Amino acid sequence: MEQRWRTLLLLPLLVLLLLPTASHSEVFTSIGQMTDLVFMEKDLLISLNDYIQAEESKLGRIKRWVEKVQRVMEKATSDPETFLGHPINAYQLVKRMSHGWAQLESMVLQDTTEGFVSNLTAQRQYFPTDEDQSGAAKALLRLQDTYRLEARTMANGLLPGVTEPQRARLSVHDCFQLGRISYTASDYYHTVPWMEQTLRMIDEFDAAGTTGVDAAAPGSAGAGLVGTDEPPGRAEVLDYLSYSVYQLGDVERALALTHQLLANDPGHQRAQGNVRYFDYVLEQKRKSGNASSQVEASRPPDAYPERYAYEKLCRGEGIKMTSRRRRRLSCRFQDGGRNPRLLLAPAREEEEWDRPRIVRYHGVISDGEMQRIKELAKPRLRRATISNPLTGVLETAPYRISKSAWLGEEEDPLIARLNQRIEDVTGLNMRTAEDLQVANYGMGGQYEPHFDFARKEEPDAFERLGTGNRIATWLFYMSDVPSGGATVFPEVGASVVPKKGTAVFWYNLFASGEGDYSTRHAACPVLVGNKWVSNKWIHERGQEFRRKCGMTETA
Repeated sequence: MEQRWRTLLLLPLLVLLLLPTASHSEVFTSIGQMTDLVFMEKDLLISLNDYIQAEESKLGRIKRWVEKVQRVMEKATSDPETFLGHPINAYQLVKRMSHGWAQLESMVLQDTTEGFVSNLTAQRQYFPTDEDQSGAAKALLRLQDTYRLEARTMANGLLPGVTEPQRARLSVHDCFQLGRISYTASDYYHTVPWMEQTLRMIDEFDAAGTTGVDAAAPGSAGAGLVGTDEPPGRAEVLDYLSYSVYQLGDVERALALTHQLLANDPGHQRAQGNVRYFDYVLEQKRKSGNASSQVEASRPPDAYPERYAYEKLCRGEGIKMTSRRRRRLSCRFQDGGRNPRLLLAPAREEEEWDRPRIVRYHGVISDGEMQRIKELAKPRLRRATISNPLTGVLETAPYRISKSAWLGEEEDPLIARLNQRIEDVTGLNMRTAEDLQVANYGMGGQYEPHFDFARKEEPDAFERLGTGNRIATWLFYMSDVPSGGATVFPEVGASVVPKKGTAVFWYNLFASGEGDYSTRHAACPVLVGNKWVSNKWIHERGQEFRRKCGMTETA
């Protein structure tokens, strides 16, 4: 009877699992979709508590982990988007869902009670994958680089824009995992600081007389159960660290670290061989007159030259607007050339930049409208793609970390109203514009420098649309972002900060139809928060009498 009661209790959950759901692939690329994991994890915790009460076994390790995750869930379920806006919370959720629950499943599989096990096994098809965990880890490393954060700062959760109640910390195992993921990718530049942070935390735990698990930061929950996710040993960390330091060219320090490794594990065969080899390399350097000197590690080569200019703008540095130019910018009420719909409620226009001219419109979309757009977009969100300039094929790219959805006027009357509003304010024809694209950025979400318009070497980019090139871009900001997430223009040193309920607008083409290369722009990685935007790409066709052709190339 008791077994049958438990089965009936789980039937609603199993029915829900049969309903259609958004793809779980690349879940870390959208904070909006990651909120589903929060409630899924809450359901699993409820089922797990029923299992504990029914079985009364293995309570020691299970209860300690459940209590830890429950503390996190109290914060998470009260405001999932704010919770996941902290990159450490988002990373730990992906890590926990991809490994922690799997370890729990393995531990209870031999038990006779089928209720919790069947529920967990059924839900696993929606869990993040190992690729998600790797992607989430790389997102943290991208934030570290862009915003010049030390590993110690990130591990302690001391991120700009984070208040003390929101603060989340990385465990010693989290830090070790970040170092190991970097090492596996031969990224020794990032391996070194994270292995060094792991050693610091081990030293702190040893000094306090605790283990890495016992000393886990309040409010954090690692990947596995207590006892199954023990922190690494000092020798293991030194093994990774010494070889990574050697790969970065500092043989002298690599030798010193290897001696520390042997002090912890005298029988370590690889370390014994490395000591002899490092001694030999240093001796050869001395003979050749190239005595060892301090080596400063540098980041791996970048794929494009504007990387550092782009990242400076993301940090709020390198902005090239002089005070004299700033004084020339102005604000005004804009009625769209006496458009009847704007006469009584004109748009509030503020100039953000002069060349190229970037304007912001305040209060141009309401909270209710933004919420409705998110509701329409969320089930349609898919990994954002880019058009390959050589093949024209749409494909995912590591430099665009977000998920997007397209909304046409047939989806909801609201979309038609927004299209009309954009047309009223800009004076441009929306009939040839693309559908509204809604984007939600995930962990470290970004879109590296790119053009919205097609260049001369891409003559067929929009051929299938038959509406010409992208003449202009309209971008709604549908959330505030506490830290990071700016829209920057590296060519001119401009930076536009997201402000909920506003929209920015710029022309991608000169009036002559030539591309304005100063509009090359990027979406900076989101450091803290959840970034929702929606954009309208407006095309040339239909604008012939609304924006007349210029007489010179740059007019």
